[in-house]
Amino acid sequence: MAGAMLRSGNLAVVTAGTHVIEGQPMSRRTRAALETVGYTADGHRSHQISQADIDGAVLILAMAAEHVAYIRRKHPAAASRTATVKRLVRDLPPGPEPLADRLAALDLAAVEVGAWEDVEDPAGGDDPVYVSCAEEIADLCARLLPLLD
Repeated sequence: MAGAMLRSGNLAVVTAGTHVIEGQPMSRRTRAALETVGYTADGHRSHQISQADIDGAVLILAMAAEHVAYIRRKHPAAASRTATVKRLVRDLPPGPEPLADRLAALDLAAVEVGAWEDVEDPAGGDDPVYVSCAEEIADLCARLLPLLD
């Protein structure tokens, strides 16, 4: 499997990166960190974000400001649907309006992305750094998920 696909109700999540070598397995440290927060990603392989991914997405969720900048630069038409997970947890209002309308109201293409939005990349760190990152992402996702309905 390239990337990962998760489904929950009407929500489908596809993982992709902005600077990856296509098809690489997940690192041992990443896999172990995910397991500490109760997730597995059996068969996961890295996947470079593609135009098809962009075209099919209601929301493009980034872990860092540099990822938002990449999408804005390479896929400018998607800028209004691209944000960091930290920004959305902070700024996305709950429904009942459709997600696309709530995203449009945020005017994401015009938002200046700040360093406060970054989830620190654990690459090169020790195991505890990977676990800390996995815990942060799990917490952010748990807080964001109810806002996406």
